[in-house]
Amino acid sequence: MNKQPNKPSRNRNFEFSVENLSRAVFVVNKHAKSATDPKFLYTLKKQALEKMLDEGKAEKVGLHFSRNPKLSKQTSSVLISCGEFLFHTPPTKQDFQTLPHLGDLNDQQRNPKTQVSLKQAKSLLLAYTGMKEPQPTNPYSQKTKPYLSPYAKRFGER
Repeated sequence: MNKQPNKPSRNRNFEFSVENLSRAVFVVNKHAKSATDPKFLYTLKKQALEKMLDEGKAEKVGLHFSRNPKLSKQTSSVLISCGEFLFHTPPTKQDFQTLPHLGDLNDQQRNPKTQVSLKQAKSLLLAYTGMKEPQPTNPYSQKTKPYLSPYAKRFGER
């Protein structure tokens, strides 16, 4: 009766396999592109990919030209292969010296679709990297006392 035997269950505890980690990085990266404050998500992606590179679960393939260069200058990004997924990260000076340049991005290579929620992906990557999620701040809370005119008197001080 089950039509999709490969579909992961929603309540499964993830293990730190290459497939699970690469799916989680993909989901975090996809959500970071449209997030209002993507800094934490991109940092999580970077830390996870660096740890996977150190452990041999991912490898740097080469350099690609960026599709949208900043300030009309040609820039490159590092292509990282992780299981069946491909990711781009900013290059270091050492990357320019050691990695081959692959030219323009190849539109034929696409990452596979995944069925992982952002919450599951973040919890997996947070556990894998050891990072802690920043506590959300309330923009409406008053951090300082409201301004009180020196001429104003409080109730009962008259």
